[in-house]
Amino acid sequence: MIQAYVFPGQGSQFPGMGKNHYDGNAFASRFFEQANEILGFRISDIMFNGSEEDLKQTNVTQPAIFVHSVIAYKMIEGATPHMVAGHSLGEFSALVVNGTLPFADALKLVSIRANAMQKACEANPSAMAAVLALADDVAEKICKEITSETGEVVVPANYNCPGQLVISGSNAGIDIACERMKAAGAKRAIKLPVGGAFHSPLMEPARQELADAIMATKFHNPSCPVYQNVTARPVTDPDKIKQNLIDQLTGPVRWTQTIEAMIADGASSFTEVGPGKVLQGLIGKINKAIPVESFN
Repeated sequence: MIQAYVFPGQGSQFPGMGKNHYDGNAFASRFFEQANEILGFRISDIMFNGSEEDLKQTNVTQPAIFVHSVIAYKMIEGATPHMVAGHSLGEFSALVVNGTLPFADALKLVSIRANAMQKACEANPSAMAAVLALADDVAEKICKEITSETGEVVVPANYNCPGQLVISGSNAGIDIACERMKAAGAKRAIKLPVGGAFHSPLMEPARQELADAIMATKFHNPSCPVYQNVTARPVTDPDKIKQNLIDQLTGPVRWTQTIEAMIADGASSFTEVGPGKVLQGLIGKINKAIPVESFN
């Protein structure tokens, strides 16, 4: 049995997240308090008592999901991953679980990433949109054509599952793309309630800031491969892991391709660890035959 563990990204947060672990386990509560100390504010208070709106801020959302995911994993008795992956932000959770990064170092990087992305969004207002029931190659062609014709940035950002692609770019570019995607046969093309154009060239200032922090952080040899977003391939070399993590900010999340590669390499079941069940749903659409459970 080859067990794969996967970790969610932004969008899976919810009010009250993680409180069950804090209240029910002294080991978990110590982790939350360590996170509060590292971040310099009580992320646990926002997670347990904050509103949906409070949790939507990128500089809160990302550390909240990361902290919840890692603590939830540590609550699983006898967990032994043979391979790991994370969706966008979730890649940091995966890297703690396979021993590439200690919890404290990863949380510091997540905080830097979140703040850098927030700044990039504020400096350059931009958007993302979900495109449903349109072939990836058709959507990719439309993105290229819009960028070529108008100079507006529009790129594929998340290959979530067959028939679900998220695009990212300038406000004007995304507006044009939504109309063209629908005209090309998309069932829906709708803007998402996110802060900006994640996983696009518009995140370049954030990528540079994160790159400096990642290069200054020691990455260890992992206990098992991480399948990284930008390549959808297994990686164990710490230097390559670093580079892929940096490139992820401006590159697409190849989630469909990642899950397919993990299954091709022998994954017999998947466990999603962290808030929500978003990845469980996506994996079910990528391959209906593979067993998937969630632990949050």
